[in-house]
Parts: sequence; structure tokens; C-alpha cells
Amino acid sequence: MFLVMADDKALVRDRTDQLLGEIDPRTAKAEEFRSRQFDLGLAWVSFPEGYGGLGLPPDLQREVDRRLAEAGAQPPGAREFFGLTMAGPTVVTHGSEELRRRLLRPTFTGEESWCQLFSEPGSGSDLAGLATRAIRDGDEWVITGQKVWNTLAHIADRGMLVARTDPEAPKHKGLTYFALDMHAPGVDVRPLRQMTGEAEFNEVYMTEVRVPDGDRVGDVGEGWRVAMTTLSNERSTIGGGSGPPTRGSGSIAEALRIWKSDGFRQNRVDRDRLTRSWIEAEVLRLTNMRASQNRRAGNPGPEGSIAKLMFAEVNKRTYELCIDLLGPSALVDYDYTMRRSEALGLVGPPGSARKMFIRSRANSIEGGTSEIQRNILGERILGLPGDVRVDKEMPWSKVPRS
Repeated sequence: MFLVMADDKALVRDRTDQLLGEIDPRTAKAEEFRSRQFDLGLAWVSFPEGYGGLGLPPDLQREVDRRLAEAGAQPPGAREFFGLTMAGPTVVTHGSEELRRRLLRPTFTGEESWCQLFSEPGSGSDLAGLATRAIRDGDEWVITGQKVWNTLAHIADRGMLVARTDPEAPKHKGLTYFALDMHAPGVDVRPLRQMTGEAEFNEVYMTEVRVPDGDRVGDVGEGWRVAMTTLSNERSTIGGGSGPPTRGSGSIAEALRIWKSDGFRQNRVDRDRLTRSWIEAEVLRLTNMRASQNRRAGNPGPEGSIAKLMFAEVNKRTYELCIDLLGPSALVDYDYTMRRSEALGLVGPPGSARKMFIRSRANSIEGGTSEIQRNILGERILGLPGDVRVDKEMPWSKVPRS
């Protein structure tokens, strides 16, 4: 095993040397550099050869990313997030050979950005209860319905869409997954203004949108299984991250910078709260490391849901601590908060603590609500009975337990 790993590391090192020897990431266009990175199998090293990978353990991707960052490569931005972390892994796992060859390269280079079209107004947390319909018409599907809370849908080229193709089948069985062209006739994207002042969320209306059967991901009726691949990657990504909690960006790093910048705040109570937050962040980091090792061994466990759940809770509590440390200035005029942040010498966008405190409210909703994660852990891991509908007149002794 050691020799195999040594060979794997050597291959990745040689391919990275070749990439940096051929193209200077500091001067080349990002699309050109990432296209060559894809060809050399350094896009997703765990993917099969020919599809941006080398068939190697996913941990080796960190070494590639580290070396490219040190060489000055432009990191992917928010526009590429859904494609790299969710659409790519889903397409390579369930897509046809033709779909893989057509979509994976532009997804990685950033030529095509993605969004996620799962939640609906009437079934936000109940994915299997969705009502968007897809009706077969020859080699096409005609799709009509509405999705909501679709992050960055207003700038996306493709959408990860789950629709109901068999209304007679059990709700988990009658779904099919599509790679929707967001520019197709009949697709209407309407941004939703958030309390942060931004509009990164959207609602998407589809009116008799024609989708080629070639854009179907997975078999007809297997949309639930395909969607679970997407959601698994989403939860791992949202809850992920294994860097030390007090370095770089993030809620703990922000809280530590604020605490250090103001001697008045360096009292025992605030120090205790900061220490507790750091411990929680460190436990989360170690949980993600364990999850990564389990996935690498082919034995994914409950850590994805644990990490997603705890990330939301830790992030909200820690940004609340940031606001408390900043004092009244954190809650007054935004321009004043910016000046206050600059005066304290905080790293990152001025006023980011206030903005992220507001934004962190969404962490327990996006990517599967915290309630859903608790249900998953309770029912599938702890073996607790599932949810039941209880008649108010039914005595507790008669309530079903499974």
C-alpha cells in the first residue's frame, strides 16, 4: 500500500510539474490554464482518466490545489462552486459517456456554471414531495414547474434539476434528474432580495421547457438516487474544511482577530466563549478529516450530515460572538461598521462580521435543513423511529413507534 501511494504521489507531482512547466498561471487566461489542468487529470484526481482525473485517492487533490495556489493560479470563485463540488461528481457518477464528455470539461474550466434546482414552494425540505412535472415527448421531455431558493441561478448556464416523471409511482421512485439548460425557452429566473441586501437566491419558473433526453442524468425514475449523490457532496462541502480554525478566513478567525484588537474585550467571559467556539471548530475539523478518510476507503458514514449540522450551529454561534465582541457598533449604520472594522485592522471585507452574522442565519436551511440532518442521524444512524402523524385524540399508548 505504501508503494502504491508513493507512486500515486509521484504521478501527481510529475503531472503538476508538467502543467506549471507548460503554462504560467500568473499570465495565462484562467480558462486556458484550467483546460490544460483538466487534460492532465488534475481537475478532480479521483475521477476516471479522460474525465479530468487519474483514478487516484481524492486526498491528493489538496496537494495539487496547494501547489497551483503557490504558483499563482487563480482560484475558482462562487460562480464555479456548484459545478466543481456537486454537478461534476454527480455527472461522472451517473451520467452517460456522452454527457460526461460534453459537460465535465466546461464545468471545470468555468465555461458553464451551475445552480441547484431541488427545493419547491410546497416541498422545501421534502425533496421527494416535489411537484415539477416532466412528460416524455419523443426524444425530449417537456418540463413545467417552479423551484425556489436557487443560489446563483441568475448567472447559471446549467441547473441540476429533479422532476417528477411518473406521478403514479411512490414519491421516491417517480423522479428523474436532468442537466437543464438555463437559457432554454420557458425558463424564467427571478432574484429574491435577502436581508443582507444581496440577491444570491432566486425562484425559477419553467413553462413547457423542452429538455433533450441526452441531458438526462441517470436512468428514468432514478432521480432520487442521483440526487442523493448531489446532496451527499453538498453536505460534505458545506460542512467541510480541514484547515486550522484560527488561520485565514472564517468565523473563528474573525472572532479571534476582533478579540485581539480590543483590550477591553479580553476578559475572562469573552475568552471562555472564544475558547469554546475554537474547541467546537476543531472538533468539526477532525470530524471532516475522519469523513474524508472513510470516503477514501469506500465506507462513507454519517459524518457528512454531522458536519453539515454542526457547521451551521458553530458558524451561527461564532458570528454571534463576533457581534457581541464588536459591541453596539456592529449593529448600527453599515458605513460606520466598515470604518470600525478598518480601525480595528480586521482582515477581510470591512464590516464582514455584521454581514456574515446576518448571512449565517441561512446556514441551518441551505443544503438540507438542520431538522432534516437530525432526522437522518436519528433514524438511519441511531435507529430511532421515523416521524409519524399523530391524531390529537389518539392516546399516547396507541401512538405507533415505528
